[in-house]
Amino acid sequence: LQKLIHLLQATDDPLIQEQALITLSNSAAFSVNQDIIRNLDGLSVIGGMLSNCVPKVKEKALNALNNLSMNIKNQEEIQVFITQVCRTVESAPLNSDVQLAGLRLLTNMSVTSDYHQKMINSIPCFLHLLSEGTERTQIQVLKVLVNLSANQAMTRHLLRAQV
Repeated sequence: LQKLIHLLQATDDPLIQEQALITLSNSAAFSVNQDIIRNLDGLSVIGGMLSNCVPKVKEKALNALNNLSMNIKNQEEIQVFITQVCRTVESAPLNSDVQLAGLRLLTNMSVTSDYHQKMINSIPCFLHLLSEGTERTQIQVLKVLVNLSANQAMTRHLLRAQV
């Protein structure tokens, strides 16, 4: 895991980055690896890949963070990327793999109300995706919206959103 994280930092080759992210994502299926990746500063390295201009690399980084977000301690570190993930969802092509990967991560990060405030500005985008997206996109957006609606403090923001 340490070598994979170092490889991500050391290479500019999108194919190598993509493969390293896939391997880290698969490794995150095991809770012990989630802790190891966090302790090796892997969350910030993977989060840094969200700025990558290659869509496949960005998608694989979102998938890895999604798998890593199953851990509460990891969520505390991943939350710093929520605004960037929301912007990625908004700017990604409609129904793209990048958009869906971002929505899946936001679904996990919105299971508890801890980070709902960071998603408020994206509510109009979510509602737009609900009306314009394919069924896959709509289902993923609905998961985020259901999580947000479970928080009474979000009611006003959800009802006032301009669509």
